[in-house]
Amino acid sequence: MITDVLTAVALYLAIQDFNKVVFKKQKLLIELDKYAPDVAELIQTPMEMHYIPLKVALFYLLNPYTVMSCVAKSTCAINNSVIAFFILATIKGSAFLSAVFLALATYQSLYPLTLFAPALLYLLQRQFIPIKLKSKSFWFYTMQYASLYLCSLVVIICLSFFLLNSWDFIPSVYGFILSVPDLTPNIGLFWYFFAEMFEHFSLFFVCVFQINVFFYTIPLAIKLKEHPMFFMFVQLAIISIFKSYPTLGDVALYMAFLPVWSHLYRFLRNIFILSCVLIFCSFLFPVLWHLWIYAGSANSNFYYAITLTFNIGQILLISDYFYAFLRREYYLTHGLHLTRQDGTEAMLVLK
Repeated sequence: MITDVLTAVALYLAIQDFNKVVFKKQKLLIELDKYAPDVAELIQTPMEMHYIPLKVALFYLLNPYTVMSCVAKSTCAINNSVIAFFILATIKGSAFLSAVFLALATYQSLYPLTLFAPALLYLLQRQFIPIKLKSKSFWFYTMQYASLYLCSLVVIICLSFFLLNSWDFIPSVYGFILSVPDLTPNIGLFWYFFAEMFEHFSLFFVCVFQINVFFYTIPLAIKLKEHPMFFMFVQLAIISIFKSYPTLGDVALYMAFLPVWSHLYRFLRNIFILSCVLIFCSFLFPVLWHLWIYAGSANSNFYYAITLTFNIGQILLISDYFYAFLRREYYLTHGLHLTRQDGTEAMLVLK
């Protein structure tokens, strides 16, 4: 409970600072005439942004997934708290604290390693360093932040060694996460697939499944290099979907950021259907679990079908937000009313 409150406070402060940065950036772009003249309705106003930090904190605290994780006494709450303070330190512009909290998050569950890229991009923007591969200042700051992160991680791991007087915790923690030996049913994609697979194929498919979390980082970094906070939101969602042992607390963390992107609602295509899918799956999880484990009138296929539907719903939700974000950014620079060369109305299609 305490860690959940700390997470909510950290998210509140982080989004409060982020909104100030967004407002200043919008004001600057308007003064430089970077926006099209007919997009005034797409610009976020201070009144719209005022309650977003509070909404984010409440979305996290009152989310049923957060409440269930708290009741279950899941250690995911600790990881969420560390990630929230990492986001706060990043938005505040503290490279040292950002690296330390990222190292702590990586030390706990490995997958937050992928948050290194959005954090670096945000800190580079904060320092007004151009994101260009030929820039010496870019590489100097990247090496500086990477060194802080790696040194922090090494110190934490060495402290663990001094406490335990053994390196056995490395295969027990990180080896366990990567090799997926425990196939206890959960809300993830791994357990059923590997329970049904021949053992001599498992190593190859473990590598294929695990690479999903890391594979999207580079293309997203290229596409969203000017928007590192949205990049971080998408990356948190990818972690919660594709990690080997996901929990409801992981879902609650990235869903807390949905009010930050409330200005994208007009461009979302399937938000109602996807919301219904996620809600119905959430109700069916305990029902099918009871029918399978206790009543014996169902089998693992029923439960995995809901798990698969739930994760597909999350993937489509994030894809919908990604599409809406790109569409809004295009309209901001090209105008809401697009026309062809012959003067007829054009339709925007993103490929």
